[in-house]
Amino acid sequence: MKIAIDPYMLRALPIREMVRTVADLGYEYIELSPRDDFMPFFLHPRADDERVAELKSALDETGVRLASVLPLYKWSSPDETERQAAVRYWKRMIEITAQLGCPLMNSEFNGRPEAAAASEAAFWRSLEELLPAFEREGIALNLEAHPDDFCEENDPAVDLVRAINKPYVNYLYCAPHSFHLSGSDPGADIGKMLRYAGDKLQHLHIADTFNHKGSSGLRYILNPPGTAARIHQHLDIGQGEVDWNTFFSTLRDMNFDGVATVCVFAWEERARESSAFMLDRVTKELAR
Repeated sequence: MKIAIDPYMLRALPIREMVRTVADLGYEYIELSPRDDFMPFFLHPRADDERVAELKSALDETGVRLASVLPLYKWSSPDETERQAAVRYWKRMIEITAQLGCPLMNSEFNGRPEAAAASEAAFWRSLEELLPAFEREGIALNLEAHPDDFCEENDPAVDLVRAINKPYVNYLYCAPHSFHLSGSDPGADIGKMLRYAGDKLQHLHIADTFNHKGSSGLRYILNPPGTAARIHQHLDIGQGEVDWNTFFSTLRDMNFDGVATVCVFAWEERARESSAFMLDRVTKELAR
């Protein structure tokens, strides 16, 4: 199993310094997430050959490796122009990932929940164009259901991944999304959701969050009433309400052997302390 860090809280550091900081924290793996000088959110990648070489050099110098690359593009947009642009960005990022020697990418379904059918149709069109590129480069793909995507719940997301019917396309369970993934279940049966994913579960995102459905749905008061905001946090373990005993014990029972990515985003002022704490906790729970 690989324990990785999403270095988003370190994104202001130059690439080489970011990698050194990850190494100093004790991590062996990075999940490369969006950063403006390499792979911006929803825009064409900025990395040229020189910048790719810089990242490869930093990885070689420190011994840190890439567990995965996480781009975010609007590949399920019902707007065809937007979707086609996203496919171009994906193709370039697949090339870069191959240059980096990384065998795995992960991402979100994207699209719009209020236009779920049209978004899913766009998703399938994008897959038709992109799956040959993944196969050609020998890169696997893990997909997660994200709040405010066209597919937001665990079981339908697992079913959608299975429908792709490719052994190299699997499922990512994001713990801080648990109370959205559970749909109408106010408590989020994490063990049940993980077991539903079964052998397709190949990736975890690990951070804590509060149950926004607690207190009869009135734990948070939002203005204006009825706003469609998908509330969730990415906190240190123990700062929220995720059932970590069930989470980790279920994964041990399932003999989980994929990628576990620490993805705390809430504490940039204490990014190093948070990252070190999370590595220690996840290692104790899963690297047994």
